[in-house]
Amino acid sequence: MAGEFLRFLVMGGSNTVVAYAIYLLLLQWMRYEIAYSVGYAVGIVMAYVLSTAFVFRKPMSTRSALRFPLVYLAQFLISLGLLRLAVEVIHIPQWLALGFAVVLTIPVTFLLSRWVLHSG
Repeated sequence: MAGEFLRFLVMGGSNTVVAYAIYLLLLQWMRYEIAYSVGYAVGIVMAYVLSTAFVFRKPMSTRSALRFPLVYLAQFLISLGLLRLAVEVIHIPQWLALGFAVVLTIPVTFLLSRWVLHSG
């Protein structure tokens, strides 16, 4: 499990860089909630592919592909709440607030992802 968590951190780091870059780019034209949503959707696809092939080393399947987005729906809702809290209550700058939300959701996302992919 330690190896999986280390690979999950590597995958999550690269996935976060891509999603964050999309978020920062889109902030120029739209509200932060919409920019986050678009970047997040791209991240889900990337996370599934990398989680099956690299992190948990499980084959892709229709069942896991259908269940996997539910992990990220839960993570999305938690992160969006944390993002709004960071921006509107704590007054963390928008460009930094997503990092705050991401760090706080890492353990939950790992455990849910592991459960979905190991349970088939």
